[in-house]
This record gives sequence, C-alpha cells and structure tokens, in this order.
Amino acid sequence: MPVVVVESPAKAKTINKYLGSDYTVLASYGHIRDLPPKNGSVLPDDDFSMIWEVAADSKKHIKAIVDALKEDPNLILATDPDREGEAISWHLQEELNNKRGLKIQTASRVVFNAITKSAVTEAMKNPRQVDMPLVDAYLARRALDYLVGFNLSPVLWRKLPGAKSAGRVQSVTLRIIVEREMEIEAFRNQEYWTVKAILQNPRGVEYEARLTVLGGKRLDKFDLSNATQAEMAVQAINSRDLGVQSVEAKPASRNPSPPFMTSTLQQEASRKFGMGAKQCMSVAQRLYEAGLITYMRTDGIDMAPEAVTGARDAIKSKFGDKYVPKEPRVYKNKAKNAQEAHECVRPTDMMVDASQADIKDSDQRKLYDLIWKRTLASQMEAARMERTTVDVGSKDGQVMLRANGQVMLFDGFLRVYEEGRDDTEDEDSKRLPQIENGEAAKKQSVDSEQHFTQPPPRYTEATLVKRMEELGIGRPSTYASIVTTIQDRGYVEKDKNRLIPQDKGRLVTAFLSNYFHRYVEYDFTADLEDQLDKVSAGDADYKKLLERFWRDFSAAIAETADLRIGEVLDKINEVLEPHLFPDPGDGTDPRLCPNCGQGRLSMRTARSGGAFIGCSNYPECRYTRPFGPPDPEAEKSAIPPDGKLLGEDMGDEIRIFKGRFGPFAQRGAATEENPKPPRQSVPAAWEPEEVELEQAVRLLALPRLIGPHPEDGVNVWANIGRYGPYLKHAETTSDRGGTNANLEGLEDVWTVGMNHAVQLLAEKVASRGSRGKAAVALRELGDHPQAGGPVNIYDGKYGPYVKWDKLNATIPDTVTPEDLTLAQAVDLLDERAAKAGKPKPGAKKKAAPKKAAAKKPAATSAAKAPTKPAAKKPAAKTAAAKKTVTKTTAAKAKPVETDDGDVFE
Repeated sequence: MPVVVVESPAKAKTINKYLGSDYTVLASYGHIRDLPPKNGSVLPDDDFSMIWEVAADSKKHIKAIVDALKEDPNLILATDPDREGEAISWHLQEELNNKRGLKIQTASRVVFNAITKSAVTEAMKNPRQVDMPLVDAYLARRALDYLVGFNLSPVLWRKLPGAKSAGRVQSVTLRIIVEREMEIEAFRNQEYWTVKAILQNPRGVEYEARLTVLGGKRLDKFDLSNATQAEMAVQAINSRDLGVQSVEAKPASRNPSPPFMTSTLQQEASRKFGMGAKQCMSVAQRLYEAGLITYMRTDGIDMAPEAVTGARDAIKSKFGDKYVPKEPRVYKNKAKNAQEAHECVRPTDMMVDASQADIKDSDQRKLYDLIWKRTLASQMEAARMERTTVDVGSKDGQVMLRANGQVMLFDGFLRVYEEGRDDTEDEDSKRLPQIENGEAAKKQSVDSEQHFTQPPPRYTEATLVKRMEELGIGRPSTYASIVTTIQDRGYVEKDKNRLIPQDKGRLVTAFLSNYFHRYVEYDFTADLEDQLDKVSAGDADYKKLLERFWRDFSAAIAETADLRIGEVLDKINEVLEPHLFPDPGDGTDPRLCPNCGQGRLSMRTARSGGAFIGCSNYPECRYTRPFGPPDPEAEKSAIPPDGKLLGEDMGDEIRIFKGRFGPFAQRGAATEENPKPPRQSVPAAWEPEEVELEQAVRLLALPRLIGPHPEDGVNVWANIGRYGPYLKHAETTSDRGGTNANLEGLEDVWTVGMNHAVQLLAEKVASRGSRGKAAVALRELGDHPQAGGPVNIYDGKYGPYVKWDKLNATIPDTVTPEDLTLAQAVDLLDERAAKAGKPKPGAKKKAAPKKAAAKKPAATSAAKAPTKPAAKKPAAKTAAAKKTVTKTTAAKAKPVETDDGDVFE
C-alpha cells in the first residue's frame, strides 16, 4: 500500500475515508524540523546554508512513516497546496532520503484544494514532483526572518531595556499600530453644527430634512462652527415659508461582495463574531480538514466552474429563479503570484447549509454559515432599490434643506448576506412618504446639533489585516501569526477588540525607525514580498536575494555596535520630542520640569520595560508623568512627587503621596526628629486623586479603638489592612496574637459598635472549630513508668487516643477509655512507636556510629574513572558544502504550531 503523508491526523482521517484500504495514510503533525533557535543556524558566509533540527516529538512520527515505507517504498506527499505545504513535503523527502537502510522507490507530490472524494481521487491521478521554486521562497523567508530576528533582537536587548524581539514583518506591523496611536494623540477635535427640521406634507405625514444651503451658499461641514451661527441658521429657517422645489427618484443597484479570501474572511469573522485572526484560522482549518470548505489560506477570489454551477443550483433550489443572474459572476483574482493563488474560501458542497452540515462545535458552525452565505451571495442577483432626493427651500433661495430616502425594490443577494462594516456610515435608508413637487412643507420643529470631529479609530485585528493587505505586507499564511506575535511580546494589548500599543512597542518602533529606518519602511517590506513572490514563481534566485539583503543589513547592525544606552535614549527623546513635549504656544519651555522649575523632562525607561517622563534633577526632584504627550486635565488631579496637599488639620499639613507600595495619606512632614510621621494606606476602593481632606483625616485616625471586650477586657480595634477592613481582638494592633475578623464594608471601620464586633469575633472563633485551642484531657493516667512525663487520654477527631509527649496511640474499639489502665496505655504507645520506626519511650538511644574519615582521592584516581569520548571537532565547512545538516533535539510533546499558524495536535 503506497504511503500517503499529510500534516494532521484529522486530515489523514478524512482522506483515508476516500482512499480506503489501498493506501496507508499517516500524519507528520506539521513541520518535522526547523532552524534551531540559536546563532549559527543560517550561515551567510557558507552560501546561506541552513542547519535544520528535528524535534523529539517528530521522531516518532517519522519512525511510523519509515516503518510503513519498508512495507511499500512508494511515497505520496499530500500536504497543503501552498508554500508551507510544499516546504513540509520537501522537509519530509529530505529527512527520509537521509535515513540509512531506507530506499524510496517513488516519491510524488499531490495537491488538492478541497478534501472531497472527487478532489482527492483526481489529485492522485495527477502526481508531480516537489515544486522547488515554492520551496526556495519558503527557504528565503525562513532565512530572512531568522537573520533579522537573531541579529536585530540582541541589539534591542542591549540598547533598549525591556525590548524583547524584532521581526522582518512584525516590526513593520507594530509601526502601523504605533503611528495610528500617535495620530489619535495628536488629534485636536473641531467643533461643527448641523441643523435638521421635521417637516410635514399636506397629508399630515412627517419627514426629516437637513440644512444644505444658507444665505444662498452651499454649506460645507465646518461652515456652522459654533452655537451662535447654528442659532442664526435655525432663525433663518423659521422666518421663511418652505416648499418642495424638486423631487428626484433614481434607480440604484448594489452588487454582492466577492467570495472570501484569507484576509476578508478574517476581517468579517472579527466584525461579526469578534474572532481574532488566529482563532479564525484555527476554526477554518478544522472545517477544511473535515472536508467542509476549500483551503483557507489563499489570495484568490475566483471559483472553479463546477463550484459556480453548484452555487447557482443551490440559489435556484433555495430561493428561486429570480435570485439567479443570467450569467455567472466572474471575480478577478487579486493574487500577485498565480502559483500561490488558489480558489476562494468556499463550501465544498453548496447545497449543504450550516443546519445540514455535520458540525457540533459552535464556532465552526458560525464560521461555516458565514462562508456559505458569502459564497452564495457572491453568485446572486444584485439588490435593486429606488433612491429619492427631495429638496425643500424658500422662494428667495436663501435656505435649502434636503431629505433622502430609499425604497428596496428587490433584495437580491441581501436576502442571504450583507457585509459588515468597520465604521458607521451615514444612512440614507429611511423611507420617505409621498412628496410632490411644488407642495408646501410645514415646519414642525427646527433644531441644531453640536458635533465634534473624531480621531481615527484604533485598529482591530480585522482592520489591521486589511491595512497590511493594502500595503502589501505579509501574506495570507502569515497574517494571523504576526498579529498574535506582537500581542504575545507585550508590544500591543487588545482592549474591547481594539489594538493599543504599549510603551515597549512604542520604544521599539522609535528605535527601529531611527537606527533601522529602511527595514521598517512599508515600501521596502512590500518590495521584499514582491521579490519573494518572484522566487516562488521561479523568476528569481533566492540566494542572490539573501545576499543583497544581508550585505546592507549586516552593515546596519555593525553601525549600532558602539551605541550607548544613554545615547539611544537621547536620540529617541529627540525623535519623539514633538510628540512627547509639544509646544504649548505660550513661549514657555515644554521640557522644563513643572515641579522643581529647574530640571529638564526626558523619556526614561523602567526595569519592567515600560517608559515614563521624568525630571533630570532626580533624586532631588521626583516628578514623573506617564509616557506620551502631557494631559493638562490629568495633571490637575495628578499627585505630584512631593505629595498633594489636601489642607490642614490640628496645625498639620495633610497630604496624599504615591508610594512604592501604593498611595497613602500622611500627617505632617518627615523631619530628622520624626522621620516617620503618621501614615495610612489609601483603600483600593478609593481613587487617590479624588481623596479629600475629611477622608484623609479619618484614615489617619486609624486604627480605631472600639473598646475593651466585655468578656476578657482585651481591646477590640477596627482597621484597614492589606486585605480590606477588619477587627482585631488584642491589647495593641501590633500584637501578633489575638483574633482577627473581616468587616463587610469599608465604612464599617468607623461605624461598627462593640455588640456587632463581639458577634463577628465569636463567629470567627466558632468557624475555626478546635483549631488553635489547647486540648483538654479526658483522663490523666499518671507519669510514664520508664520515660517519665504525663500519659493522658484525649478525645480526637477519629475517636479517643492516648498521648505521651509527641507520641499518640489510638485506643481500640474493644477498650473503653474509662477502663484503660496506665500499663495498657504504655503497651499501646510501645506498639505505635514500633510501627512508626521510633524507639520505645524510655529506651536508651544507641550511640551513632562514627563516620569514617573521608579519604583524599589519589592523584591517579582520575585515570581509573570511566572517561567520556572526546568530542570531535566539526570539520571546517566549505562554500561548496550546500547539503542541509540535520540534528535532533529533545523536546516535550506538545501541540506543534507552524509558521503559518496551523496547529497539529
């Protein structure tokens, strides 16, 4: 039986159903080998040869394939139909050819875009060899990513504290997010006003219109820039009679979107379901492996002729003839490289909707339904509508208002699917009543509304992928892993589905933009992708591409060798100065410290990798503010380094400070005579910037003495601790002993009375059971006859027992504690000691044997020890040596994630 190898066991299981017992189908579980994560895995001086490493958990999968090939030496490589799939097939073929004693008779490559019986059987009839141009493109990308990562990341570690890594594509993607954030921070909103009127036709039906012409001039967006101008516009409308001056109805149509490719699938899954790019690809992969959809990593939007026919048949069957266009819709392929372009992402059977498909997982069902609807919609009739525009104005032409409406005449593809949008748009879909030209328009109300321009929105994973696609950065196989990597590195955080750059990410971007500007340029990265596409098409040599890149990149790395951290930070300060220290416009120095008035503000880094703005006079001046441009409103309420003065109480200044362990209130100032004035932590429930004088005084009065406990006279206190408000039953609050009990609310610290406090303390003691209490003996039997010391009977959790010193022995059920004698108790203790391997009570201890003096090893003893064979020095490599070297490495078995985000469990 020929041996068919695919990536995953799920895919193997599905293919095995179609091929039957005539083939042995096995899984490689993704890539079987990779470049080891250490220096020297790619050798630029040795014609860019690469040293590959086989993971330990891949060895068992390779062994299973080798064992099967010994039975039948015919190998069929059926990995995914893209660059990564071609690379896996090449790795497998290379590794198997290196196996001693294994002779492969034939090795062929088959590809199918969908895991269906027809696609698989047809692929088996058309085998080919491994496509080496695709493999070369993979090798080039892998080498480039390695050379950038393993040469640029150490520069970051040394020169920029807290930075973790850089990457050929990830750093450019990070720059997109950082630059958008800087746009948002630099944005200054602009006020503008609109005026709308509710009008009524002669038949008493109301409709809405907005002001478009004032004083005979068409209004631009910012022409009404304040409330006064808006009010004058309202008066101009109210002072005039209005009539309908024109009614224009135009037919319009709306065509469906093309079927999904990788990027648009990720975008729509994010919009409609909130799925991240990685999650979307993982779910789609399961659907592909189950034979439900075509391959999910593609730049293509075209459909196979049989798929188009199937879609049209499904539309006719489910919705009727009127939804099927006369001619099939044809979509132009966007892929730059036809060799890497596949069909769109579509269902393998158009007649099977989500309710009919055998899908149990909810995410898979949702994504399949999305793909099915989008695919069918792409082959359906256009939606037809009538758009109506009504202009209402005064006879003198000074005022004109416009009303828009839309009537759906035929829903077409909208019956099935409508594409989501990232940003809201003006909606003109309101229906208008019957309006005739020349009729009067009675004013019901005229109102103005204030607006402010909004900054550009932060990227979502969907809009980021869209932007990467527009710039030509990355490819379908890498979008998900890139977006995930920058989050894993801590450079970007996702909040409410929006990507927010962190300090680390902003500093890395500033550093790279200054010292490695060329390599984070959008055009450079996109051009490099184009060159790699030429390699995969067989039109370029990948070694020459690597040579050109490495010559310039290694020179740029060398130029940073002598950079000092201080020099780097000064340069970043200079580059970011317009952003971090914008000109206030009043002639003052934006970098002058507002606290001491002498030091200069500059960006500083913390050990955690974060950044902040600090004063050059540190430690005399401890002024700091968050990284980024100054926020005047935040500065007003912020707590300065020397504390925020709340006022005075009993002649003492009361201040709030931000300390090392959190905010705290302080009474008076620290002096030589009193270095530690009264302090109290601010509760976590309070915002330190909002604490007022009265609250701080109440805090500083803690701990509060409620009074002496009525039973024992020991003090009861109320206080706030690390874990919230609590009671303490002890002479002083510093006593380590006593009983503590939690209070329910913060206000209880100042209001709880003695009765409630006694109750809470009693409940706390009762909840402990017998823990912490001294056990009371049931009977005292007397002293031990041999060892001395009392022998007593106690009642334990598991029944009565006898105790001497630290030795306990259970009393058998056949003996009642009241009848137990001292002699019987001693016997029970002796038995228990024997079982525990301890000496009997009173027995004499044996003297410990003396340790023999350690002999000094003889000088020649090393010669007798078994010696390890001396490590052989590796033979010197020559430029001619181009064969791939393979190593094995130990690794724990775990799910393997490939470069393109596939997970093979």
